[in-house]
Amino acid sequence: MNLPFFIAKRITFKSKHTFSRLSVRIAILGIMLGLAVMILSVAIVKGFQIEIKEKVRGFSGDIIVLKYDLNTTFENSPFIINPKTLRNILSYPAIAAGQAYATKPAIININDEVEGVIMKGIDKTYDQKYLKKILVAGTFLGFSDSVKASQQLLISRYTAERLNLKVGDDFKMYFLQKPLRARKFTIVGIFNLGIEEIDKTYVIGDISIIRRLNNWTNNEIGGYELRLKNFDQLDAVAETVYHGIGMKLKSYSVKEYYPEVFQWLSLLDVNTEVLLILMVAVAVINMISALLIIILERANMIGILKALGSTNWEIRKVFLYNAVYLIGFGLFLGNILGIGLATFQKYTHFFTLDQASYYITFIPVELNIVDIALLNLGTLVICVFVLIVPSMLVSRISPVKAISFK
Repeated sequence: MNLPFFIAKRITFKSKHTFSRLSVRIAILGIMLGLAVMILSVAIVKGFQIEIKEKVRGFSGDIIVLKYDLNTTFENSPFIINPKTLRNILSYPAIAAGQAYATKPAIININDEVEGVIMKGIDKTYDQKYLKKILVAGTFLGFSDSVKASQQLLISRYTAERLNLKVGDDFKMYFLQKPLRARKFTIVGIFNLGIEEIDKTYVIGDISIIRRLNNWTNNEIGGYELRLKNFDQLDAVAETVYHGIGMKLKSYSVKEYYPEVFQWLSLLDVNTEVLLILMVAVAVINMISALLIIILERANMIGILKALGSTNWEIRKVFLYNAVYLIGFGLFLGNILGIGLATFQKYTHFFTLDQASYYITFIPVELNIVDIALLNLGTLVICVFVLIVPSMLVSRISPVKAISFK
């Protein structure tokens, strides 16, 4: 029989010491709340990162290829991508697809308001799957009729509210060039990406308009977006693409294209790490306090065990077994609370956010079984390891004094 384990079970389940019961319950409560907060923190941060990354890469792709020149304006320099180079890039296993686009700055003047925008021109080969996700009114560009498509435009909800526009309205948009060129467009759809820097900047139309305004050929484009199968491979693939596109082109990863957004996301990791450390510290302090109280209340038992020949380590194991049970029970309750709240938020979006500040209307949650397992294991190991030190109090208890201790 494992005597320390047997005694630990007895004092765990049949304890009548009311004060130690209270301290134990407080310790379990601390571990439960600490783990629940850690699970929610990691799930929310991962949810934020996934949602914001999907928004940015859904609109701009993962890797952007442009002409290599000194142009720093919002209007792309034209280029024709070499078919062999394109086939070579698209043959990379990590790349899912590629699509051409072009941009051109313009001014919308309507309802006594003026708004500067950048028109992003796309064609019928452009995958509008993500645009469908963020469309809040109207429909998409209808490339089945090239004439109608050249007169259609998608604008953001930010621009629509700013200029008091709705689906079906038409207006003239003035393109910035010499001489100034005006074109009439009809709004067929309104999208809402949720990232103000993009929403207030871009409208989406037919690339043929930009080609005609700039006197480009039908093969010339302003940029090429590459989409990856796995975003985690971005840095490695971006480096490969950079060296594989030749001297006349340059490429940027979406992290380099929108550094402010991704720097903000990286700061969330730091905040989470600080919170995890604080929560583990609270759990450890609670367990140390509970263990010391239990040891002091069991001084008489410790004295008897020593008198019967038990070693200090055997007695310490009694209290460590007891602590493992209490920690495990706290972790069990913490999992129920943390996972329960995260699941509730994931499917109901009950808790909301200000989209202007956080790029999203609700608190996103991404549960990962590996993260949850590591949080549980890490909390258990750290707490037990730290409790080895206060358990040494057992060795300082004298059998003679302890037996007579009331």
